[in-house]
Amino acid sequence: MKFKDILWGVILISITLFVAIPQTRVYFNEATSNYPYIMGFIKTAILASMGELLINRIRKGSYFFGTGHLYKFMVWGFLGMIFVLIFKLFASGVVAAQEVNLLPSILNPGFLSNLLTAFMISLLMNIFFAPSFMILHRITDGYIELGNGRLVEIRRVKLNQIIDNINWNYFFSFVVLKTIPSFWIPAHTITFLLPENYRVLMAAYLSIALGMILTFAKKSHSKK
Repeated sequence: MKFKDILWGVILISITLFVAIPQTRVYFNEATSNYPYIMGFIKTAILASMGELLINRIRKGSYFFGTGHLYKFMVWGFLGMIFVLIFKLFASGVVAAQEVNLLPSILNPGFLSNLLTAFMISLLMNIFFAPSFMILHRITDGYIELGNGRLVEIRRVKLNQIIDNINWNYFFSFVVLKTIPSFWIPAHTITFLLPENYRVLMAAYLSIALGMILTFAKKSHSKK
């Protein structure tokens, strides 16, 4: 284990403890409530970028393998701001639809009622939003990678180059049709059982978890 591995772990543990310890959690909740978009940017940019760096470490042996890390950090932050809005839209929309019997619900309040609501939010969000979000992220990454992480070159990249460079068969057959039902729908069901201030944070942690799972699974498959 190298110094950078220890540093990565220390940063992740520090963030987790800051949210977990009651004395500091107060500041987290206040900031998230008062500045939801800014906090959505910060939480997702930091944690999702840490996940990407860890994947680089596992696959290539270097955290900063490749280029364009700053641009990817900014993109993750922008996506985090989108999550803030989308999570609220789907959470409020599902509850409103349940109230007028457009979606199934359990009348008696309790865990089962909350679980059903969380599942419906996760199901609908991952069906109607997740694929388009994933495509957007593929396109932004494509600009950065084909532009070699340099703004001058990124501006010259054409959209059709990115579209031609994406493995659409893998994207739909695996990323959409396998990770969404097997991972994201169950995981986001748990996410929407949490208080609102922790949902975007949880989504960022999940991106790290899925990245690690897929990376180790790919390495294991390659060895076989």
